[in-house]
Amino acid sequence: MLGPGPVEAHLEHAAQMADAIGPDFSGHFLDLGSGGGVPGLVLLEVWPLATGFLLDARRRRCRFLEGALRELDLLDRASVGWGRAEELARDRRLRGTFDLVVARGFGGPATTAECAVGFLVPDGRLAVSEPPEAGNRDRWPVEGVAALGLSGPSRYRGPGAGVAILERAGVVSDRWPRRTGVPARQPLW
Repeated sequence: MLGPGPVEAHLEHAAQMADAIGPDFSGHFLDLGSGGGVPGLVLLEVWPLATGFLLDARRRRCRFLEGALRELDLLDRASVGWGRAEELARDRRLRGTFDLVVARGFGGPATTAECAVGFLVPDGRLAVSEPPEAGNRDRWPVEGVAALGLSGPSRYRGPGAGVAILERAGVVSDRWPRRTGVPARQPLW
């Protein structure tokens, strides 16, 4: 559920993500496509005052995450959501309620941004793991990012990978995200 490579590399990248966001984050965050719980579980450990929502579309992964929260004694600070991001971002209980959305391996930049933006509060941030091969390529065109109501990104580069941080800078249209599957099949950029 974590992807290729040693577990230690995944944990280190999650710690780098926490550093890029800030060591004292104390808000409410959503881990988009949480999978095996990285970075969400790591961030809950690093940020003792934060609360989290671990979202995944696969029920088996959600059962794993529920067990991990129980095992790590984090049920008082985190919960698990099962469903598609495109649908849950429209749920009145979740839309516009998170200070931060984190994503690692969720999808391409346009897909990730479109699926995440509906969850963010005004001035909320989206932190996306950047692959090592991203280099100086512009994965976040100003026009595409602005169309979603975001600005940025600011970038943080650590050993092996990086993090792009975008901020909700405007009103998020009810248009975003589009129907289930559309952001991935027809990315905005």
